[in-house]
Amino acid sequence: MTPAPHDTTPAVRLRGAVAALGGRPVLHGVDLTVAPGEVVALLGGNGCGKSTTVRTVVGAVPLLGGELELFGTPQAAFRAWHRIGYVPQRTTAASGVPATVREVVSTGRLPLHRMLPFRRRDAAAVDRALDAVGLLDRAGDGVGDLSGGQQQRVLIARALVAAPDLLIMDEPMAGVDLAHQRLLADVLRREVARGSAVLLVLHELGPLAPLIDRTVLLRDGRVSRVTQNRSTTTSGVPV
Repeated sequence: MTPAPHDTTPAVRLRGAVAALGGRPVLHGVDLTVAPGEVVALLGGNGCGKSTTVRTVVGAVPLLGGELELFGTPQAAFRAWHRIGYVPQRTTAASGVPATVREVVSTGRLPLHRMLPFRRRDAAAVDRALDAVGLLDRAGDGVGDLSGGQQQRVLIARALVAAPDLLIMDEPMAGVDLAHQRLLADVLRREVARGSAVLLVLHELGPLAPLIDRTVLLRDGRVSRVTQNRSTTTSGVPV
């Protein structure tokens, strides 16, 4: 799926990542690189470190060792978080405060504004994101009235609405039926076509398989195998 992007600086460059949760070591020297226009899938069993790896990339889990660069900038100095769209694992779009689908997706535009008011182009971006996930007709509905799979699609729209250069999704197909998994594949195809880097956590590739450039298998917090999906080449060394 990888196009020929103008900027070849990796969106993600993780080297020797060491991280822990609740004092328990989880990552033990993980290396990972995701280039513009590339789709990389993290695979592995429960507890292998997939979610911790992506949470480290977005700053939710601190690095205890190793290095992380985002778009060529060390994480500690990185400020352009609007360039990253993130769909976390097993979360809900509903909150204690009633909100419509449109309102939740609109929050994905906030990093672009700081204190500026929303404009017409923001409303248009929200419509495009909702249309991309098949929920434009539910824009005015309360998020709490949606099914779990529909709420997952709301979160995907929220991640898309700022046109990120890096899209990170942790188990995006969880609770989503086959028809909408295929819809997600179409969404990702368009993101890659415009040069976005995509990092996915998956249990299985499913309809996304044709889009995946590289799979990285984690085991016990370490990279076990890297497979280039565009060829038969399989490497046992970290990316």
